[in-house]
Amino acid sequence: MSVIRLTKEFTFEAAHSLEGYDGLCREIHGHSYRLFVTVKGEPESNEASPKLGMVMDFGILKRIVNEQIVERLDHSFMMRRTTEAEEVADVLSYRFSKVVMTDYQPTCENMLADFAERLLGALPEDIELYSLRLHETATSYAEWFASDNF
Repeated sequence: MSVIRLTKEFTFEAAHSLEGYDGLCREIHGHSYRLFVTVKGEPESNEASPKLGMVMDFGILKRIVNEQIVERLDHSFMMRRTTEAEEVADVLSYRFSKVVMTDYQPTCENMLADFAERLLGALPEDIELYSLRLHETATSYAEWFASDNF
């Protein structure tokens, strides 16, 4: 049987600030993120299966990524968890419900590592996470590949 890769694109809007950064991104700013999730596996070969010919139902992939990533971050403001950021988050949380504190600087690169960890724990056992691509802008993106990390 052939090994096939499936890719699904997701979008979400989010703001962040990069505390301690020495450029403009230390300020609060937002992005229209585009996330490409690629999984791989062998298509179902059991003639009796309703999933015959599928590596994975795109709807199931959509549900997993939405639960693990999109719903958590869409229209959020992300900050690295520091003493100063905690104080800002406390103030913002009185007015806004989606202030997300991370244990890492919320760069595109670090977000991908977090996303990979979340998805690896949520995908079905017979499905491999192959790669992730996160576009922060129309011309800038970072990529994560399983082959580089295992």
